Amino acid sequence: MNTSASSAPATAAFFDLDRTLIAGSSAFVFGRAARDAGLVRTWDFLEDALGAVWFRLAGASDDVAASARDRMLLAVAGVRHEDLVDLNDMVLPELLGLIRPEARALLEHHRAAGRETWIVSASPVEIVEPLAHALSMTGGIGTRGEVVDGICTGRLDGPFCYGTGKAEAISRLAYERGIDLTNSWGYSDSASDIPMMEIVGNAVAVNPDQRLADTAAERGWPVVEFSRRSRMLVRRYGTLGAFAVGLLAAWSLGLRKGRQR
Repeated sequence: MNTSASSAPATAAFFDLDRTLIAGSSAFVFGRAARDAGLVRTWDFLEDALGAVWFRLAGASDDVAASARDRMLLAVAGVRHEDLVDLNDMVLPELLGLIRPEARALLEHHRAAGRETWIVSASPVEIVEPLAHALSMTGGIGTRGEVVDGICTGRLDGPFCYGTGKAEAISRLAYERGIDLTNSWGYSDSASDIPMMEIVGNAVAVNPDQRLADTAAERGWPVVEFSRRSRMLVRRYGTLGAFAVGLLAAWSLGLRKGRQR
C-alpha cells in the first residue's frame, strides 16, 4: 500500500488579517465595540482610530505599530477579560462581513488542497482565534495581553505578533505541528510582513504597499489585487509564481461562475 501521501509533511497557508483577509482594520472594529460597551474611553478609541488612519496613509513602521499596541493594551487595563471576549457578539458579524470574496475563495482552495489555514495578526488573540474558527480555519495567532485573576493588566503576555514576531510565531507553530514551510503559503499587504513571507516557499503580496510591491518585484513574488468587484487580478509575478497564482485566479473565477448557474 502506498503511504507516501499520509506520511507527507503538513503544509499551510498563513494569512495576515487587516487589509489582506479583510478590507479594513480589525482593531478599529474591536475598539469601537469596546467603546460602545463602555469598556474604553471615547478619547482612547479616537486615538486608535486616528492611528489606524495614519497607518493606512503612511504605511507600516515599527514605531507606529508599537504605539498602537501600547495604546490598545493600556486602554483595556483593568477591564475584565470575560467582558472583552463577550465583545465578539458584536465584532464577529462585522468582521465576517469584511472578508474579501477573493480571500474566501483562497481559503476554500487551500482547504481543498489539504492545507492548514491560519490567521497570523498583530490584532488581539481574543478576536483572531474566534474569527479563524468562524471561517472554519485551522486556527489563529494573535497578540496576547496579560490577564491576572480575570483582569487585563495592560501588559503583553508573550511576544508582539508583528514583523519578526509573526515569523517567529509561524516557525514555532510549524515545529510543533510538523508543517513544511518550504511548501507553504503566506499572504500579506504590508512590508512589515516581509519576515513572515521570507520563511514560506510561496509568498504572495495582496494589494501591497509600495515597499512590499518593490520587494515582491525584486524577489519574483506574485502580486495580486483584490478588486472591489470581487475579481482577483494578477498584476506582477515571478516565473514560478505566475503558474501557481494563475491557477488560483482561474479557479476562483470558475468557482464563482459555477455558483451563479
